[in-house]
Amino acid sequence: MVLEEFDALIRKILALDECSGSDVALNGLQVANGSATVEKVAFAVDACLESIRRAAEWKADLLFVHHGLFWGKPLAVIGGHYQRLRALIEADLALYAVHLPLDMHPELGNNSGLARRIGLQQLEPFGKYKGMKIGFKGRLAGQMSLEQVVRLCCGGKEPGINVLPFGPENISTVGIVSGGAADEAYQAIDERLDLFITGDADHTIYHHCLEGRVNVIFGGHYLTETSGVTFLAEKLEKETDLETVFFDIPTGL
Repeated sequence: MVLEEFDALIRKILALDECSGSDVALNGLQVANGSATVEKVAFAVDACLESIRRAAEWKADLLFVHHGLFWGKPLAVIGGHYQRLRALIEADLALYAVHLPLDMHPELGNNSGLARRIGLQQLEPFGKYKGMKIGFKGRLAGQMSLEQVVRLCCGGKEPGINVLPFGPENISTVGIVSGGAADEAYQAIDERLDLFITGDADHTIYHHCLEGRVNVIFGGHYLTETSGVTFLAEKLEKETDLETVFFDIPTGL
């Protein structure tokens, strides 16, 4: 498969162009490779030296990530940015990044993955960001305790997971926006949800959640954003001739 075909396929699957006016990330091909072909695709959450090294050792043609190297503003090619670009070019490794479209996809997205983990039903769009709803809200099949949801969502009370137990003991309704979306807790309060799940913790929302009587799970930015890349890797492996692998490189945050 040539790079242009890969790009067209991803743009079709994830509807990249729909987020062009809202996403600060440069979605799509960020760095080309010399052969302009793709047979082996490595997946990771972050474009970092570790994910580039592992992809190069696996002899991937392309590294697909959720967090790429370009974020809507000029960035001098010095320091760590230079080292990452140099490593990509020396390995003849293309880099492809998809941010918001991979968060919000109804089947392959990070938020869909979190909803699936906890068995959330009756899904509706939730979490408005620049005019777009990038997360989901819904209702659990049966009431759960906060501890039960944490176990399903995050595997347990692990390092990096913070919980605000400020809402009902028996949880039925949940809103989800992965990654750095603490401010969407205000929407959860306004919609009287029992629980809000996101990645990054933020001191500034603490008292609002306490006073608004909503439970919050901060599952960690990394942990809440592994679903999208793994789902897409599985889809491409199954439906195309591409060979894929996912490199799990947790940050604990």
